[in-house]
Amino acid sequence: MSDAKLMKGNEALAEAAIRAGCNAYFGYPITPQSEILEYLSGEGRSRGMIVLQAESEVASINMVYGAAGAGARVMTSSSSPGISLMQEGISYIAGAELPCLVVNVSRGGPGLGTIQPSQGDYFQAVKGGGHGDYRLLVLAPASVQEMADFVFDAFDLADAYRMPVMILADGALGQMMEKVAFREYVPAEHVPPKPWATTGKPKSRERNIITSLHIEPEKMEQINLRLQEKYRLIAARETRCEHFHTDDAEFLLVAYGLAARIAQGAVEMARARGIRAGLLRPVTLFPWPTDAVRSLAARVKGVLVVEMNAGQMVEDVRLAVEGRTPVRFHGRMGGIIPSPDEVLAVLEAMARESVPQHEEAY
Repeated sequence: MSDAKLMKGNEALAEAAIRAGCNAYFGYPITPQSEILEYLSGEGRSRGMIVLQAESEVASINMVYGAAGAGARVMTSSSSPGISLMQEGISYIAGAELPCLVVNVSRGGPGLGTIQPSQGDYFQAVKGGGHGDYRLLVLAPASVQEMADFVFDAFDLADAYRMPVMILADGALGQMMEKVAFREYVPAEHVPPKPWATTGKPKSRERNIITSLHIEPEKMEQINLRLQEKYRLIAARETRCEHFHTDDAEFLLVAYGLAARIAQGAVEMARARGIRAGLLRPVTLFPWPTDAVRSLAARVKGVLVVEMNAGQMVEDVRLAVEGRTPVRFHGRMGGIIPSPDEVLAVLEAMARESVPQHEEAY
Protein backbone atom coordinates (compact mmCIF):
# COMPACT_ATOMS: atom_id res chain seq x y z
CA MET A 1 0.00 0.00 0.00
CA SER A 2 1.19 3.52 -0.77
CA ASP A 3 1.42 6.22 1.89
CA ALA A 4 -1.97 7.38 3.10
CA LYS A 5 -3.29 10.75 2.02
CA LEU A 6 -6.44 12.74 2.78
CA MET A 7 -8.80 12.61 -0.18
CA LYS A 8 -12.44 13.12 -1.07
CA GLY A 9 -14.26 9.89 -1.92
CA ASN A 10 -14.93 10.82 -5.55
CA GLU A 11 -11.31 11.83 -6.09
CA ALA A 12 -9.99 8.66 -4.42
CA LEU A 13 -12.16 6.59 -6.75
CA ALA A 14 -10.92 8.51 -9.79
CA GLU A 15 -7.27 8.15 -8.75
CA ALA A 16 -7.79 4.42 -8.25
CA ALA A 17 -9.22 4.16 -11.78
CA ILE A 18 -6.04 5.66 -13.21
CA ARG A 19 -3.87 3.27 -11.19
CA ALA A 20 -6.07 0.31 -12.19
CA GLY A 21 -5.21 0.89 -15.85
CA CYS A 22 -8.51 2.38 -16.97
CA ASN A 23 -7.97 3.34 -20.61
CA ALA A 24 -11.03 5.52 -21.10
CA TYR A 25 -13.74 7.37 -19.18
CA PHE A 26 -16.96 8.71 -20.69
CA GLY A 27 -19.41 10.63 -18.52
CA TYR A 28 -21.56 13.64 -17.89
CA PRO A 29 -21.45 15.92 -14.83
CA ILE A 30 -24.11 15.59 -12.16
CA THR A 31 -23.95 16.35 -8.45
CA PRO A 32 -22.74 14.71 -6.17
CA GLN A 33 -20.24 12.82 -8.37
CA SER A 34 -18.94 15.54 -10.68
CA GLU A 35 -15.49 15.48 -9.05
CA ILE A 36 -14.82 12.13 -10.74
CA LEU A 37 -15.04 13.70 -14.19
CA GLU A 38 -13.19 16.81 -13.00
CA TYR A 39 -10.32 14.81 -11.50
CA LEU A 40 -9.95 12.55 -14.52
CA SER A 41 -10.09 15.51 -16.92
CA GLY A 42 -6.87 16.73 -15.32
CA GLU A 43 -5.00 13.81 -13.78
CA GLY A 44 -6.40 11.13 -16.06
CA ARG A 45 -5.62 12.90 -19.31
CA SER A 46 -2.13 13.89 -18.15
CA ARG A 47 -1.41 10.22 -17.39
CA GLY A 48 -2.66 8.82 -20.69
CA MET A 49 -6.36 8.19 -20.18
CA ILE A 50 -8.96 9.12 -22.78
CA VAL A 51 -11.48 11.30 -20.94
CA LEU A 52 -14.54 12.68 -22.69
CA GLN A 53 -17.50 14.63 -21.39
CA ALA A 54 -20.29 13.27 -23.56
CA GLU A 55 -23.37 15.26 -24.55
CA SER A 56 -25.55 13.13 -22.26
CA GLU A 57 -25.61 10.05 -20.07
CA VAL A 58 -27.21 8.13 -22.96
CA ALA A 59 -24.25 8.98 -25.17
CA SER A 60 -21.68 8.18 -22.50
CA ILE A 61 -22.94 4.63 -21.79
CA ASN A 62 -22.94 3.83 -25.49
CA MET A 63 -19.37 5.11 -25.75
CA VAL A 64 -18.56 2.71 -22.92
CA TYR A 65 -20.12 -0.10 -24.99
CA GLY A 66 -17.90 0.75 -27.95
CA ALA A 67 -14.68 1.04 -25.95
CA ALA A 68 -15.38 -2.16 -24.01
CA GLY A 69 -16.04 -3.97 -27.30
CA ALA A 70 -12.62 -2.89 -28.50
CA GLY A 71 -11.03 -4.43 -25.41
CA ALA A 72 -10.40 -1.29 -23.35
CA ARG A 73 -10.70 -1.02 -19.60
CA VAL A 74 -13.45 1.58 -19.50
CA MET A 75 -15.75 3.22 -16.98
CA THR A 76 -18.48 5.79 -16.52
CA SER A 77 -19.98 7.42 -13.45
CA SER A 78 -23.11 9.33 -12.64
CA SER A 79 -25.73 9.85 -9.95
CA SER A 80 -29.26 8.45 -9.71
CA PRO A 81 -31.18 10.23 -12.55
CA GLY A 82 -28.15 9.89 -14.80
CA ILE A 83 -27.89 6.17 -14.11
CA SER A 84 -31.59 5.90 -15.00
CA LEU A 85 -30.80 7.32 -18.43
CA MET A 86 -28.08 4.70 -18.90
CA GLN A 87 -30.29 1.68 -18.23
CA GLU A 88 -30.89 0.69 -21.87
CA GLY A 89 -27.17 0.82 -22.61
CA ILE A 90 -26.29 -1.15 -19.47
CA SER A 91 -28.70 -3.88 -20.56
CA TYR A 92 -27.08 -3.93 -24.01
CA ILE A 93 -23.62 -4.23 -22.43
CA ALA A 94 -24.78 -7.07 -20.18
CA GLY A 95 -26.34 -8.84 -23.16
CA ALA A 96 -23.16 -8.45 -25.19
CA GLU A 97 -21.09 -9.70 -22.22
CA LEU A 98 -18.69 -6.79 -22.14
CA PRO A 99 -16.61 -5.81 -19.09
CA CYS A 100 -16.87 -2.26 -17.75
CA LEU A 101 -17.27 -0.28 -14.54
CA VAL A 102 -20.34 1.84 -13.79
CA VAL A 103 -20.23 4.06 -10.69
CA ASN A 104 -23.40 5.42 -9.07
CA VAL A 105 -22.86 8.02 -6.34
CA SER A 106 -26.54 8.11 -5.53
CA ARG A 107 -28.74 10.99 -4.38
CA GLY A 108 -32.28 11.35 -3.04
CA GLY A 109 -35.29 10.89 -5.31
CA PRO A 110 -37.57 10.06 -6.98
CA GLY A 111 -37.38 12.49 -9.85
CA LEU A 112 -34.59 15.05 -9.86
CA GLY A 113 -34.89 14.92 -6.08
CA THR A 114 -32.09 16.38 -4.00
CA ILE A 115 -28.31 16.40 -4.19
CA GLN A 116 -28.13 14.86 -0.71
CA PRO A 117 -27.13 11.19 -0.14
CA SER A 118 -29.55 8.31 -0.46
CA GLN A 119 -29.76 4.55 -0.93
CA GLY A 120 -32.89 4.73 -3.03
CA ASP A 121 -31.19 3.07 -6.03
CA TYR A 122 -30.84 -0.40 -4.47
CA PHE A 123 -33.69 -1.91 -6.49
CA GLN A 124 -32.35 -0.37 -9.69
CA ALA A 125 -28.86 -1.75 -9.09
CA VAL A 126 -29.57 -5.28 -7.92
CA LYS A 127 -32.89 -6.19 -9.55
CA GLY A 128 -31.88 -5.16 -13.08
CA GLY A 129 -32.84 -1.55 -13.78
CA GLY A 130 -32.99 -2.13 -17.52
CA HIS A 131 -34.88 -4.71 -19.54
CA GLY A 132 -34.23 -8.43 -19.69
CA ASP A 133 -32.98 -11.11 -17.32
CA TYR A 134 -29.55 -9.71 -16.53
CA ARG A 135 -27.55 -8.87 -13.43
CA LEU A 136 -24.80 -6.49 -12.44
CA LEU A 137 -22.17 -7.46 -9.94
CA VAL A 138 -22.65 -4.70 -7.34
CA LEU A 139 -20.09 -3.55 -4.74
CA ALA A 140 -21.16 -1.26 -1.89
CA PRO A 141 -18.33 0.73 -0.26
CA ALA A 142 -18.67 2.09 3.28
CA SER A 143 -15.58 4.32 3.40
CA VAL A 144 -13.33 6.44 1.23
CA GLN A 145 -10.75 3.65 1.44
CA GLU A 146 -13.25 1.24 -0.07
CA MET A 147 -14.23 3.79 -2.72
CA ALA A 148 -10.65 3.32 -3.94
CA ASP A 149 -10.18 -0.38 -3.19
CA PHE A 150 -13.35 -1.48 -4.94
CA VAL A 151 -12.24 0.10 -8.22
CA PHE A 152 -9.41 -2.43 -8.54
CA ASP A 153 -11.75 -5.25 -7.54
CA ALA A 154 -14.45 -4.07 -9.94
CA PHE A 155 -12.21 -4.00 -13.00
CA ASP A 156 -10.78 -7.42 -12.17
CA LEU A 157 -14.26 -8.91 -11.65
CA ALA A 158 -15.59 -7.29 -14.83
CA ASP A 159 -12.76 -8.82 -16.86
CA ALA A 160 -13.00 -12.20 -15.14
CA TYR A 161 -16.73 -12.62 -15.81
CA ARG A 162 -17.12 -10.39 -18.90
CA MET A 163 -19.91 -8.28 -17.43
CA PRO A 164 -20.62 -4.77 -16.16
CA VAL A 165 -19.79 -4.18 -12.50
CA MET A 166 -21.33 -1.36 -10.48
CA ILE A 167 -19.94 0.47 -7.48
CA LEU A 168 -23.03 1.73 -5.62
CA ALA A 169 -22.01 4.51 -3.25
CA ASP A 170 -23.89 7.60 -2.07
CA GLY A 171 -23.39 11.33 -2.03
CA ALA A 172 -21.91 11.42 1.47
CA LEU A 173 -19.19 8.89 0.63
CA GLY A 174 -18.43 10.75 -2.57
CA GLN A 175 -18.03 14.06 -0.78
CA MET A 176 -16.47 13.13 2.58
CA MET A 177 -12.72 13.24 3.13
CA GLU A 178 -10.80 10.44 4.82
CA LYS A 179 -7.35 8.94 4.70
CA VAL A 180 -6.82 6.54 1.82
CA ALA A 181 -3.85 4.39 0.82
CA PHE A 182 -3.64 2.91 -2.67
CA ARG A 183 -2.64 -0.70 -3.16
CA GLU A 184 0.34 -1.70 -5.25
CA TYR A 185 -1.19 -2.73 -8.55
CA VAL A 186 0.35 -3.42 -11.95
CA PRO A 187 -2.45 -3.37 -14.56
CA ALA A 188 -0.51 -5.55 -17.01
CA GLU A 189 -0.56 -8.35 -14.42
CA HIS A 190 -4.34 -8.19 -14.08
CA VAL A 191 -5.81 -7.50 -17.53
CA PRO A 192 -6.47 -10.84 -19.24
CA PRO A 193 -6.21 -11.49 -22.99
CA LYS A 194 -9.37 -10.47 -24.84
CA PRO A 195 -9.46 -12.56 -28.02
CA TRP A 196 -13.16 -11.70 -28.44
CA ALA A 197 -12.50 -7.95 -28.82
CA THR A 198 -13.04 -6.09 -32.10
CA THR A 199 -9.44 -5.03 -32.63
CA GLY A 200 -9.04 -5.98 -36.27
CA LYS A 201 -9.37 -9.37 -37.97
CA PRO A 202 -6.29 -11.41 -38.81
CA LYS A 203 -6.62 -14.00 -41.56
CA SER A 204 -6.25 -16.82 -39.05
CA ARG A 205 -9.69 -16.46 -37.44
CA GLU A 206 -13.30 -15.60 -38.11
CA ARG A 207 -14.64 -12.13 -37.50
CA ASN A 208 -15.45 -11.09 -33.93
CA ILE A 209 -19.07 -9.92 -33.82
CA ILE A 210 -20.33 -8.20 -30.67
CA THR A 211 -24.08 -7.81 -30.39
CA SER A 212 -27.01 -8.31 -28.05
CA LEU A 213 -29.51 -8.77 -30.89
CA HIS A 214 -30.55 -12.38 -31.55
CA ILE A 215 -33.75 -12.82 -33.55
CA GLU A 216 -34.10 -16.59 -33.13
CA PRO A 217 -35.80 -17.33 -29.77
CA GLU A 218 -33.91 -20.61 -29.37
CA LYS A 219 -30.57 -18.81 -29.62
CA MET A 220 -31.74 -16.05 -27.28
CA GLU A 221 -32.81 -18.63 -24.72
CA GLN A 222 -29.42 -20.35 -24.87
CA ILE A 223 -27.67 -17.03 -24.26
CA ASN A 224 -29.97 -16.35 -21.31
CA LEU A 225 -29.29 -19.81 -19.89
CA ARG A 226 -25.55 -19.21 -20.16
CA LEU A 227 -25.89 -15.85 -18.41
CA GLN A 228 -27.92 -17.38 -15.58
CA GLU A 229 -25.27 -20.06 -15.09
CA LYS A 230 -22.65 -17.32 -14.92
CA TYR A 231 -24.65 -15.51 -12.23
CA ARG A 232 -24.97 -18.72 -10.21
CA LEU A 233 -21.20 -19.18 -10.43
CA ILE A 234 -20.66 -15.60 -9.26
CA ALA A 235 -22.99 -16.16 -6.31
CA ALA A 236 -20.98 -19.21 -5.30
CA ARG A 237 -17.59 -17.52 -5.67
CA GLU A 238 -17.92 -13.80 -5.07
CA THR A 239 -20.42 -13.21 -2.26
CA ARG A 240 -18.84 -10.88 0.30
CA CYS A 241 -20.04 -9.61 3.67
CA GLU A 242 -18.58 -8.26 6.89
CA HIS A 243 -19.49 -9.38 10.43
CA PHE A 244 -19.31 -7.16 13.50
CA HIS A 245 -20.11 -8.68 16.91
CA THR A 246 -22.33 -11.36 15.37
CA ASP A 247 -20.85 -14.33 17.27
CA ASP A 248 -22.97 -13.78 20.40
CA ALA A 249 -25.58 -11.38 19.02
CA GLU A 250 -29.18 -11.60 20.20
CA PHE A 251 -30.26 -8.86 17.79
CA LEU A 252 -28.92 -8.55 14.25
CA LEU A 253 -28.62 -5.35 12.26
CA VAL A 254 -28.26 -5.55 8.48
CA ALA A 255 -27.08 -2.46 6.61
CA TYR A 256 -24.78 -1.54 3.73
CA GLY A 257 -22.68 1.45 2.73
CA LEU A 258 -22.90 4.57 4.88
CA ALA A 259 -25.90 3.15 6.76
CA ALA A 260 -23.67 0.28 7.93
CA ARG A 261 -21.28 2.73 9.58
CA ILE A 262 -24.20 4.29 11.42
CA ALA A 263 -25.51 0.86 12.39
CA GLN A 264 -22.08 -0.12 13.70
CA GLY A 265 -22.12 2.91 15.96
CA ALA A 266 -25.56 1.88 17.22
CA VAL A 267 -24.29 -1.65 17.90
CA GLU A 268 -21.46 -0.30 20.04
CA MET A 269 -23.88 1.94 21.97
CA ALA A 270 -26.31 -0.95 22.45
CA ARG A 271 -23.63 -3.23 23.83
CA ALA A 272 -22.60 -0.53 26.29
CA ARG A 273 -26.19 -0.73 27.58
CA GLY A 274 -26.23 -4.50 27.82
CA ILE A 275 -27.99 -5.28 24.53
CA ARG A 276 -26.06 -7.90 22.59
CA ALA A 277 -26.41 -6.51 19.08
CA GLY A 278 -24.39 -7.41 16.00
CA LEU A 279 -24.09 -6.16 12.45
CA LEU A 280 -23.90 -7.95 9.12
CA ARG A 281 -22.81 -5.66 6.29
CA PRO A 282 -23.33 -6.89 2.72
CA VAL A 283 -20.30 -5.83 0.70
CA THR A 284 -21.68 -7.32 -2.50
CA LEU A 285 -25.31 -6.38 -3.08
CA PHE A 286 -25.33 -8.85 -5.94
CA PRO A 287 -24.49 -11.52 -5.14
CA TRP A 288 -26.29 -10.95 -1.83
CA PRO A 289 -25.21 -12.83 1.36
CA THR A 290 -28.43 -14.83 1.72
CA ASP A 291 -26.83 -17.81 3.46
CA ALA A 292 -25.06 -15.65 6.05
CA VAL A 293 -28.25 -13.80 6.98
CA ARG A 294 -30.27 -17.02 7.03
CA SER A 295 -27.79 -18.68 9.38
CA LEU A 296 -27.76 -15.76 11.84
CA ALA A 297 -31.55 -15.35 11.72
CA ALA A 298 -31.96 -18.87 13.07
CA ARG A 299 -30.51 -17.87 16.45
CA VAL A 300 -31.33 -14.19 17.06
CA LYS A 301 -34.41 -12.65 18.65
CA GLY A 302 -34.93 -10.12 15.88
CA VAL A 303 -33.41 -8.42 12.83
CA LEU A 304 -33.28 -4.67 12.20
CA VAL A 305 -32.58 -3.40 8.68
CA VAL A 306 -31.25 0.16 8.42
CA GLU A 307 -31.36 1.94 5.07
CA MET A 308 -31.43 5.45 3.65
CA ASN A 309 -34.62 4.79 1.70
CA ALA A 310 -38.23 3.68 2.14
CA GLY A 311 -37.27 0.01 2.51
CA GLN A 312 -35.61 -1.84 -0.37
CA MET A 313 -32.90 -4.22 0.83
CA VAL A 314 -35.27 -5.18 3.66
CA GLU A 315 -37.17 -7.30 1.11
CA ASP A 316 -34.06 -9.43 0.50
CA VAL A 317 -33.54 -9.72 4.25
CA ARG A 318 -37.10 -11.00 4.73
CA LEU A 319 -36.63 -13.51 1.92
CA ALA A 320 -33.46 -14.80 3.58
CA VAL A 321 -34.95 -14.87 7.09
CA GLU A 322 -37.99 -16.85 5.88
CA GLY A 323 -40.01 -16.03 8.99
CA ARG A 324 -37.49 -17.46 11.45
CA THR A 325 -37.44 -14.25 13.49
CA PRO A 326 -39.14 -10.82 13.37
CA VAL A 327 -37.70 -8.32 10.88
CA ARG A 328 -38.05 -4.59 11.50
CA PHE A 329 -37.07 -1.72 9.24
CA HIS A 330 -35.74 1.76 10.01
CA GLY A 331 -35.11 4.19 7.18
CA ARG A 332 -34.78 7.86 6.35
CA MET A 333 -35.46 9.42 2.96
CA GLY A 334 -34.96 12.58 0.96
CA GLY A 335 -31.24 12.81 1.70
CA ILE A 336 -31.54 12.57 5.49
CA ILE A 337 -28.95 10.34 7.16
CA PRO A 338 -30.21 8.34 10.17
CA SER A 339 -28.35 8.85 13.44
CA PRO A 340 -26.94 6.11 15.69
CA ASP A 341 -29.20 7.40 18.48
CA GLU A 342 -32.40 6.78 16.53
CA VAL A 343 -31.22 3.33 15.47
CA LEU A 344 -30.38 2.58 19.11
CA ALA A 345 -33.90 3.63 20.13
CA VAL A 346 -35.37 1.03 17.77
CA LEU A 347 -32.99 -1.61 19.11
CA GLU A 348 -34.00 -0.80 22.68
CA ALA A 349 -37.67 -1.14 21.75
CA MET A 350 -36.97 -4.53 20.15
CA ALA A 351 -35.13 -5.66 23.30
CA ARG A 352 -38.04 -4.63 25.53
CA GLU A 353 -40.55 -6.40 23.30
CA SER A 354 -38.53 -9.62 23.38
CA VAL A 355 -38.57 -9.89 27.20
CA PRO A 356 -41.48 -12.00 28.57
CA GLN A 357 -43.78 -10.13 30.97
CA HIS A 358 -42.90 -12.34 33.95
CA GLU A 359 -39.22 -11.43 33.50
CA GLU A 360 -40.00 -7.70 33.31
CA ALA A 361 -41.40 -7.88 36.86
CA TYR A 362 -37.94 -8.59 38.15
